[in-house]
Amino acid sequence: MRIGILGGTGPAGRGLAVRLAAAGEEIVIGSRDEHRAETVAEGLVAAWPDHRLAIAGASNEDTASCGLVVVATPWDGVIATVRPLAPALEGKVVVSMANALVKEGREFLALLPPRGSVAAALQAALPRSSVSASFHHLPASEMEKLSARMAGDVLVCSDHPEATAATVELVDKIDGLRGVDAGSLSQAAPIEAFTAVLITVNIRHKVHAAIQLSGFGDH
Repeated sequence: MRIGILGGTGPAGRGLAVRLAAAGEEIVIGSRDEHRAETVAEGLVAAWPDHRLAIAGASNEDTASCGLVVVATPWDGVIATVRPLAPALEGKVVVSMANALVKEGREFLALLPPRGSVAAALQAALPRSSVSASFHHLPASEMEKLSARMAGDVLVCSDHPEATAATVELVDKIDGLRGVDAGSLSQAAPIEAFTAVLITVNIRHKVHAAIQLSGFGDH
C-alpha cells in the first residue's frame, strides 16, 4: 500500500516521508505544485544514498489516491487542501498531524481551531473518511535526519477503531517509535495543544525532546 503525505514538501511531511521510506514503505509526497513535490522527493532520496528510499512526488490529487493519506500541511490550510479531495479520500484512513500554533517571542502558544482541534475540523470536512490524529510531538528537523536515533511514544486518537489500529501500526514501523491508543478524537484538542509546550521546552533548552510514557511497558 502506498502512503500519501499531503503537504509532504514541508518539514513535518519530509521528516515523516524519510522515516517511513526507511522502514520500507512506498511514499508519495504531494503539493499543489507537482514539480516542487518531485524536486523535494528527488532531494530526499539523494540525501541518503545508503538507504533505498521509495519516495516520489506528485500533485495533491494523485497523492490522495494512495491507500492511506497523512495531512501534514500547515494547520490553517488543512481544510482548503482536503475539501476538493474528499471524493478521493472517501473510505480511507486520513491521519492529521497538524497543530494550531502561533509563535510569540521565544514561545509557541496553542490556538483554539474550529471544533476544538485541527483533527476534528478535518473529520467534519471528510465525513466519509476515518480520521485519526497522530505524529504531533515529534521534532521535524530530527525526523528528516536518518542519522539521528528516534525514541518516543506517539499518541493516536480517533473515533474509528480501524483508523486507530492502522495509525498505530504505521507509527510502529518507524524504528524507535511506539504508537499508543489515546482514545477518541476528542483527545486531539489537548494533544495538539501540548505541542506548543513541548516546542517551547525544546527552544529554551536547545534540545529535540519527544514524549516517552513511563510505566507503560517496555519501549
